[in-house]
Amino acid sequence: MSAAAIADAAQAAPSPKGGKKKLIIIIAALLIVLLAGGAGAVVYMKKKAADAAAAEEAGDDAPAEHKSGKADPAHPPTFLPLDPFVVNLADKDADRFAQVGITLEVADAAFAEQVRAYMPAIRNAILLILAHKTSQELLDRAGKEQLAAEIQRETVRPMGIDVSDKPKKAHADAEADGDDEDKPKKKKKKGALNPIRHVHFSSFIIQ
Repeated sequence: MSAAAIADAAQAAPSPKGGKKKLIIIIAALLIVLLAGGAGAVVYMKKKAADAAAAEEAGDDAPAEHKSGKADPAHPPTFLPLDPFVVNLADKDADRFAQVGITLEVADAAFAEQVRAYMPAIRNAILLILAHKTSQELLDRAGKEQLAAEIQRETVRPMGIDVSDKPKKAHADAEADGDDEDKPKKKKKKGALNPIRHVHFSSFIIQ
């Protein structure tokens, strides 16, 4: 019932002497309730529209970043520095050791927290990689790049993420399988997307 209808009904109804004041108070109270309810509805609708717009904007930005795989200046990655590693190398002619500082570049802060939860297993995996390297392998740029790739792959393995690519079969193996051409071929499963984007060396000392 609108405020005008309430007022008309109030005026049409007979009332005893002295009841007009009470009627006016009741009508005023009803008007206040109606106005308050309308204002609350307007505020609620505006808030709901703003939340929907924010969610849509966040949904549009996040997939674009993951699909492109490129760094977004508006959403910088998270850098997670690890405690330095000191390990004996695999040199046989002399005792050599390496002191390596590593910083992981990950997609977001949430995944960085997951890495911290698995840190003991992750450090163990990195130490095993370093212990199998010789000083000669780590002195040149190619050796460091290979080390970074292995660390990037093995760091997420304790977390149940397998991003390794199976090596391709040799040409001889392909010829040996030539007799099985009529058999249905199974689709190869692609490796999972690695949440660790890059492995950066903050220090690299070999002695």
